[in-house]
Amino acid sequence: MRITSKGQVTIPIEIRRQAGLLPDTEVEFVVEDGNVVVRKAAGKSRGRGQRLVESLRGRARTGWTTDEIMALTRGEDEQ
Repeated sequence: MRITSKGQVTIPIEIRRQAGLLPDTEVEFVVEDGNVVVRKAAGKSRGRGQRLVESLRGRARTGWTTDEIMALTRGEDEQ
């Protein structure tokens, strides 16, 4: 495996799976006993899913009451 001129390297899929390294996972590089170690960044648990939820938080502005939403959810027709 080679490092590109931009300093990039591909982590094999099996290693990513075993380490739980999903897309957008924050990682850190440390040197331990002369070896470079890649690991999940400590204290940065904001994965892709969490960022997505945060970006959508507070955007449901329907103007409907809770009763109206529940009736719609249950399939109740208003007449």
